Amino acid sequence: MQPNIIELNLENFRPVMLEESTTKIVVVYFWAQWDEPSVAQLDVTKQFVSKYPDNILLATVNCDEQAEIVQQFGVRGLPTTMIVKDGQPVDGFSGPQDDAQLQATFANYLPKPEDEFFVQGQAFISAGDYSQAFGVLKQAFDIAPERMDIVIALADASVETGNLDLSKSLIEKVGLVDQQAEYHAVVSKIELAEKASESPELLELQAKHESNPDDLQIKIDLAIALQQAHKQEQALSLLFEVVKKDMAFGEGKKLFLDMINALADGDPLKSAYRRKLYSLLY
Repeated sequence: MQPNIIELNLENFRPVMLEESTTKIVVVYFWAQWDEPSVAQLDVTKQFVSKYPDNILLATVNCDEQAEIVQQFGVRGLPTTMIVKDGQPVDGFSGPQDDAQLQATFANYLPKPEDEFFVQGQAFISAGDYSQAFGVLKQAFDIAPERMDIVIALADASVETGNLDLSKSLIEKVGLVDQQAEYHAVVSKIELAEKASESPELLELQAKHESNPDDLQIKIDLAIALQQAHKQEQALSLLFEVVKKDMAFGEGKKLFLDMINALADGDPLKSAYRRKLYSLLY
């Protein structure tokens, strides 16, 4: 028998219902040897739960042998399937379901692909490793861009890794209903980063650039200042103008490469500007 399949009886009923269901989804399946549809569905259900050994425990109930359990659940027909979580039935259905139908039925109770990335990202954030957090949260976002908890976490990692523009564009997606403590914390970080970008030195360099738009050294100096102010895209854009004009000018190429490499893995700016550089080199 598979490790995540047991035969439910009065002896193990309490630990399964009250203990196992706190860590896994317990699927209670009612069947009888004389009922062919329930025997056939048992094989389908076993095959389905075999894909989720860490998430589902299948507890089969032979109705001819466990009349008290059948009565407790109020089962009136076969096959019957009940879903139990944290000691309480949360869902159920009568009759057969194929694998695709079972997948749809259990969709709300099984971990989603983006959940693992989200949990990893939160762990990296807790450890202060925002670069690693960005990479896994970006993967979660690519799978489920509609999930605001992932959007907020990715915005947090974005501002902490210096991509202020991306963080702002992400946080703007968050509706009023999702604007909880985590949201306000990220907004505060963005506001602080924007204030830092209003330094006199940066404003002076921007004024110089406006007066001398073709001066490559001013572009480099301004790009450095913008990068320090978490305005990565503007900084990269200026450095690309420099290397496009003169690949050998000053520290332009080195700074451009350093700035690209400093971006977190998964940051769209990283791949975009790598392609721009390669287009010049090759």
